[in-house]
Amino acid sequence: PADIRDAAQARARSPPAPITDVARLCVCDLLVAQCDVNCCCDPDCSAEDFSLFTSCSVPVVTGDSQLCSQKAAVYSLDVEANPPERIFKLIDQVNPSIFCIHATNYKQALYLKSPEIPTPENFDQLLDKFGGATFSAEPDSWNLGTDAQNPPDANETSRYEYGLPVLTEDAFLRLPSPVVSSWCSDANPAGFLVNQATKCIRSVSVEKCDSIQALSMLFYINSSILAVPKSSEMVNITVQSIVVQSLNGMRTLLSSSDVLRLPMVLDGLCINAVLGVNYHITHTDTGEIIEAAAAFVLGAISKEALSIEQSFEISFTQENTQPVPLSGNPGYVVGLPVRAGFQPPGYPFPAAFLSNRHSQLTILHSTSTQDCLAAQGARATVLFGYNMISGCKLRITAAMKCQPLAQTLLDVLKGQSFPEYVASFGNSQAQDVLDWVPITQLLISEQMIPHTLQSSCQIPVSLAIEVKWTKYGSLVNPQARIVNVTATITTTTLKQLPSGRERIIPITSSVVFTDISSPAEPSYKAWPTIDIKLPFDFFYPFV
Repeated sequence: PADIRDAAQARARSPPAPITDVARLCVCDLLVAQCDVNCCCDPDCSAEDFSLFTSCSVPVVTGDSQLCSQKAAVYSLDVEANPPERIFKLIDQVNPSIFCIHATNYKQALYLKSPEIPTPENFDQLLDKFGGATFSAEPDSWNLGTDAQNPPDANETSRYEYGLPVLTEDAFLRLPSPVVSSWCSDANPAGFLVNQATKCIRSVSVEKCDSIQALSMLFYINSSILAVPKSSEMVNITVQSIVVQSLNGMRTLLSSSDVLRLPMVLDGLCINAVLGVNYHITHTDTGEIIEAAAAFVLGAISKEALSIEQSFEISFTQENTQPVPLSGNPGYVVGLPVRAGFQPPGYPFPAAFLSNRHSQLTILHSTSTQDCLAAQGARATVLFGYNMISGCKLRITAAMKCQPLAQTLLDVLKGQSFPEYVASFGNSQAQDVLDWVPITQLLISEQMIPHTLQSSCQIPVSLAIEVKWTKYGSLVNPQARIVNVTATITTTTLKQLPSGRERIIPITSSVVFTDISSPAEPSYKAWPTIDIKLPFDFFYPFV
């Protein structure tokens, strides 16, 4: 019949169903109805064939390598069995890349679709679809409703994204900064999740200070912030604190910040002028701003002053989290802690601890008793650029067992949670994979020390950390960047010690910072020198 014939033709024209089961995939199965040599996934091979294999040519079979999580078929040979047999396992494989596909909901991408050939009948339709500067390749099945129900820019109203301006009811949140010169420009928008700190010069006139908007607190808090872009929900900026600065620089924190202090002229001075503003924005993990606060520094301006310096800062914190302190922006600052972290299982990037203590690289902290067994848990923070050394003493007796002692000393030297990574910059974020340097751990054996053991064992006696850093960026303002970290554990072999005797062993921990910056090479040749004597009044009237 015609309907059956049309259905058969439609099935013939439709693409075959893609195979997504990795247990049925086999890229080395080349022969039809025959067993391929060393192809452990070939369904045509029997147990007798597997017993003759020497190895598996394809040990792991996966689907799309760009998926975030998928099944993987693992094939191997048990050569110790008699006869040798194939081993098959189906495991869950996690993609370490942060750019991965969560779900393959675009089914048309699973097979090659023949492009539609232009004809006189469909030419106008194809021209309307693909003739513009941009076009959408999304299938019609993705449209869940009409354009009115699901407008193209619907996603833009759902959340803030990194770097987007923080919007207010009239424009955007202003963070004054110098643009071309050092003078303040109020046209600089604050970017979402972009921590900034700026300083600029503002022209003032004491007689007109009450009419200069940039000197008033209202200028910085009178506009409410949009919780999300293109939303009607507003977040008011509250005054967190007010600090008053006198003419000699002394600062006083006011007990109450409920009353606005507006600039005014008093006894030839302009008081309550804004000298600094510090914004703090709290947001959710979905990119919605839920709280905004501002801390002000107000001061007095004398009538002789023609300009003042204002400072502005903005920081962002996710709700229910503690802010991680930075050690520079971007390069490390000498004397600030070296930031460290570890990589939890299943995470593609290092995750820094939220606790201040555990988000930093630490070494053994020397105590007054110098007893290693009592020094567990005492840690000293490694400060960038500071070479450090600390230690303790270990008293070995005949009653001590080697293996528990070795583990105790390792905990004393490395701590309970020794980090795996160090941040290369002072402001490195956990999601920036390339900004984290892995710590290379080495093990070195030393001389032998007597001990009451029939068989020798190793105990750690020192931990030496070497941090190599370099100057990064412009020669005018170089930034300190860590490029390599090596942690070397030195062990000592313990052997038999006469009964009743004891020995004291020093345990040391040290950190050394090494600058490996290559010297700057000038792009010009050395200027020639001229050996002449100038007249004594050549620079007159200058000295």
